Amino acid sequence: MAKPEYVKLEGTPRETSKKANRELRAAKRVPAVLYGPEVQENTHFSIDELALEKILSRAQTKVQELTIDGKVYKTLLKRTEFDPVTDRPIHADFYVLSDKHKVTLRVPIGIRGTARGVVEGGGRLFQPMKFLRIRVLPENIVAEFEVDVTPLKIGQSFHVSDLELDGIIPLDSLNRTIVTIRPPKGQLLKDVTEDEDGDDAEGTEDSSEETSEE
Repeated sequence: MAKPEYVKLEGTPRETSKKANRELRAAKRVPAVLYGPEVQENTHFSIDELALEKILSRAQTKVQELTIDGKVYKTLLKRTEFDPVTDRPIHADFYVLSDKHKVTLRVPIGIRGTARGVVEGGGRLFQPMKFLRIRVLPENIVAEFEVDVTPLKIGQSFHVSDLELDGIIPLDSLNRTIVTIRPPKGQLLKDVTEDEDGDDAEGTEDSSEETSEE
């Protein structure tokens, strides 16, 4: 499990009127709000649109070191609103992390390696779960969960319960399947497993014959 990348951001205090927000967006600034369990009053500010898009461009969890009026906050980007026509970000919510308070977030799940069932049996990798919802203290935030699928054969799966979850509370069921190896297209799982059993049996028979000849 990789630790999150730290990204530095500069925020500028803003007015909260609709006119002020329109002017900010026209200047490619995104209106935003800062909040959290130890923040006495929400802080309204704006950030550079390009800087926000860089954060959004990668799925991995990032921690933002956000500076507003000389004060630095350790934050998570919790929510982003987009224009339905242009798809440009129009508002962002930043949550201030507190060492004493757990935070809820979605962490992406990355696949590593090539499954044995794909290489040897022509199977197909299927990943029905690409994010895991978790609740953790800030010190246990991870950028991404990594799943090594190399040993998986056709018909085998990797579940949430197979992840390393020390200090992490999963909010999704432990029984949920993250990735599974399906049979080749047009072939049933039963046919594949029977073929594999047959190969094993033949191998056993050959070895016994060699032993008897000695």
